[in-house]
Amino acid sequence: MKAVVYRGPKKVAVEEVPDPTIQSPTDAIIRITTTNICGSDLHMYEGRTPVEEGKVLGHENMGVVEAVGEGVDRIQVGDRVSVPFNIACGTCRNCTQGWTSFCLRANPTEGVDGAAYGYASMGPYDGGQAEYLRVPWADFNLLHLPAGEEHENDFTMLSDIFPTGWHGVELSGFQVGDRVAVFGGGPVGLMAAHSAMIRGASQVFVVDKENDRLALAEKFGATPVDFSAHDPVEQLLDATGGRGVDRGVEAVGYQAHDPSGEEHPELVLDNLAQVVRSTGGIGVVGVYMPQDPGANGELAQQGRIPWQFGTFFTKGQSMGTGQAPVKRYNRRLRDLIVAGRATPGLITSHELGLDQAAEGYQRFDQRDDGWTKVLLRPGQA
Repeated sequence: MKAVVYRGPKKVAVEEVPDPTIQSPTDAIIRITTTNICGSDLHMYEGRTPVEEGKVLGHENMGVVEAVGEGVDRIQVGDRVSVPFNIACGTCRNCTQGWTSFCLRANPTEGVDGAAYGYASMGPYDGGQAEYLRVPWADFNLLHLPAGEEHENDFTMLSDIFPTGWHGVELSGFQVGDRVAVFGGGPVGLMAAHSAMIRGASQVFVVDKENDRLALAEKFGATPVDFSAHDPVEQLLDATGGRGVDRGVEAVGYQAHDPSGEEHPELVLDNLAQVVRSTGGIGVVGVYMPQDPGANGELAQQGRIPWQFGTFFTKGQSMGTGQAPVKRYNRRLRDLIVAGRATPGLITSHELGLDQAAEGYQRFDQRDDGWTKVLLRPGQA
């Protein structure tokens, strides 16, 4: 089959690789109909992770079941399904408590709880930027979708970014009527803004500097804040009468940078500590790595990020972090899409054939105007 393969910094290639096979009675094989390029994939693309050359990429996947192992009884051939990016066994302590993003069995990598498709340090699993994908523990992991092709662009966001945006709001301790500031107007940040609006926020701000992202934030009902025009903390404090916001969502991660493009991994955490009111909450779903050899400073290379913890402590703020347990949210989010209450597919900018993946990665990584979310269609020329 054809698949997108990592070949080094700033280089991916569409190559022929072996078809996936049933390796366990609980496996399923999915024919991919849509697979997305995620902002997290860019960390690997830019050479800022320990991903091995030759890895098949792609953790935002959906499609139709082509084959199942003899131990699969809930999922059937022909089912249309969403594939959560978390690979979870369903029976370990973390899985049974709803933390499928920290499964204790799926990832043999030492010191790492949690597994995913096609991602650095997240286990030996191939990704789904390909024609077919093997899904372990299929009965537990797969989410049924309505048959047909309706809502394809909305449903494809269920594998990661929509639940991750929702999780960022959840981690912040959100309550109905809260004001929320989302730092980062990429796909996850926009999904956090959409989630906060659906959940009843009184006002949502989205902080970014790219005009196309800020325009999308407005379409979701959020107030755009251009951090290249003026200090975002001052803008947010002015907009809230000096009170600050109730909740903040960090949707940027360890490659945060100022308007000039210089990286400051502490930048967003500092801003959130200043702009979230005392006793407010912060949800961090932007990716941070235990080590980052490509960082500017020695501390950041070791994964140590000095930030305004004293402000955070003095204000009595709280913080939640980590990857989203997609299964905790995806059924409800699917039903919101079907009911017309959620429209995550609005962020889609480009729908490309799999053979165009290299261009999609390059244009998305360069933040070219209008390239806000790239979907790959293996069956599309």
